[in-house]
Amino acid sequence: MGASEEKKETCGTICLKYLLFTFNFLFWVAGGVVMAVGVWTLVEKSDYISLLPSKTYAASAYILVLAGAIVMVTGVLGCCATFKEQRRLLRVYFVLLLCIFLLEVLAGVLAYIYYQQLNEELKQNLKQTMIQKYRQTSYEHITRAVDELQQEFKCCGSNSSGDWRESVWIRSGDAEQRQVPDSCCKTPTDHCGRRLHPSNIYKVEGGCITKLENFILEHLKIIGAVGVGIACVQIVGMVFTCCLYRSLKAEPY
Repeated sequence: MGASEEKKETCGTICLKYLLFTFNFLFWVAGGVVMAVGVWTLVEKSDYISLLPSKTYAASAYILVLAGAIVMVTGVLGCCATFKEQRRLLRVYFVLLLCIFLLEVLAGVLAYIYYQQLNEELKQNLKQTMIQKYRQTSYEHITRAVDELQQEFKCCGSNSSGDWRESVWIRSGDAEQRQVPDSCCKTPTDHCGRRLHPSNIYKVEGGCITKLENFILEHLKIIGAVGVGIACVQIVGMVFTCCLYRSLKAEPY
C-alpha cells in the first residue's frame, strides 16, 4: 500500500515537472514577445512619444521591456529549478514570477489609465507643441516627429491646416513664404507648402490629432492586452510551482 502510494506520488511529481518545463518554455517565448512589443514601441515610434505631454505611454513600454527581459531569465531559472528539484530555487522562481506578474499588471493598468485621459491631453497640448516648437532651435526631435506624423497619416495641422497660421516658424522669415510645412504636401517638394489648395496639401477632417489619437489608442490596447494576458498565464505557472514545491521533500538543513 505504502509502495503504491509512493509510486503514485512519484508519477505525479514527474508530471508536474514536465508540465512546469513546458510552461517555462512557452513563458520564455512569451517573454521575448513582451520585450519585442516594448522595444518596437520605443524604437519605431519614439518620435511620436515626444509629442505627448505625459510619460505614461513611454513608461508602459519600458515596463514591458523590463518585464520581458526578466521573464526570459526567469524561464531559464524555472527549467533549472524544475529538473534539479531544488526547493530553494523554486522559491526564488516563484518570487520572480510574482514580481513579473505585478510589473505586467502595472503596465496594463498604466495603459488603461492613459487610454482614458489621452483625448483630453492631445486636445490641450498637441496644437501648442506644433505651433510653438516646430522648426525651433533645440526642438529638432519635435520637428522630425511632426513631419513624420503629417506624412504617415496624410494630415496637416493639429485640428486643420489653418492651425499653422499661428505657428512661430510660419510667422517668421525662416518659413520663406510657406503657409504650411512642406510635410503637409501630398507630394513633398522644397517650398511646396506655399500653396494651400486641397489638390496640393492634405485637408483631412479632424486634422492630425484624430489620426494620432487612433494610432496610440490601438497601440495602448496591444500593450494592455499583452501585459495583462501574460500576467494571467503566469498565474498557471505559479500554481504549478506551488504544487511541485509541495510534492518535493523538504531539504535537510
